[in-house]
Amino acid sequence: MNWLWLSRKIGILAVTLLGASFVAFALIRLVPGDPVLNLLGERGGSAEQIADMRAKLGLDRSLPEQYFYFVVNALQGDMGKSVVSDREVSEEFWDRFPATLELGFMGLLWATLLGIPLGVLAAVRRNSPWDYGVMGFSLVGYSMPIFWWGLLLILFFSVHLGWFPVSGRIGFLYDIPPVTGFLLIDVWFAPDSLKAFLDALRHLALPALALGTIPLAVISRITRASLLEVLQEDYIRTAKSLGLAPRRVVFVHALRNALIPVLTILGLLVGSILTGAVLTETIFSW
Repeated sequence: MNWLWLSRKIGILAVTLLGASFVAFALIRLVPGDPVLNLLGERGGSAEQIADMRAKLGLDRSLPEQYFYFVVNALQGDMGKSVVSDREVSEEFWDRFPATLELGFMGLLWATLLGIPLGVLAAVRRNSPWDYGVMGFSLVGYSMPIFWWGLLLILFFSVHLGWFPVSGRIGFLYDIPPVTGFLLIDVWFAPDSLKAFLDALRHLALPALALGTIPLAVISRITRASLLEVLQEDYIRTAKSLGLAPRRVVFVHALRNALIPVLTILGLLVGSILTGAVLTETIFSW
């Protein structure tokens, strides 16, 4: 093992994390307004209340001290307490993260299951109306802002057609015990599990559709480009010359190697789809 290379990478990682923490700390401090006065309300409070609140939040320290404790607490996993619920931020996070993970998984799942066949279709029917249609659809899907696309889905499928609920994770008729935090799993621990599961799927459909649109566009374009490149390889021409069926050549010999870049991009999409879930969850009150 090259220890010099490993130590250099660890040093770069440490500097990057330190820089990211500094930027996050600075951005919070650059937000206009006094956080203490915002928490106490429009009428504010007495001087004693303001001083107590500043001491409680650690705002009575100097900026270097605040940054030092900010980094130390973050390294220990201590994110402080929520000013809204007075609970630990880590507890609030882990209570809600399964919902985000469930939404992100379903969005990426349908994007993958549909994006790969669309990419294959566009590559096999290159320069045909199918190819132009898939690429045009992917361009529109990639360019559409999530908040606008989500509002359009609500307006059409929920308001006009009434097929899907506007918001929420499940109907008010169902009392689901929080066993794992993943609603599609927890519904099976409740009465009328099948009806509850179907209702949860109806609530999940539109948010997952909105969240998975951009990954769908990326996956379909990457699949098309990768498959077109593989179809030019010598072993593909050899397979065709042997008289193998075109479907077998594409799905057995070509697609297997063409999926390598797709799998790589899927790993990169996991992070982006979880960050994109913030807007989706806000729009659909997830």
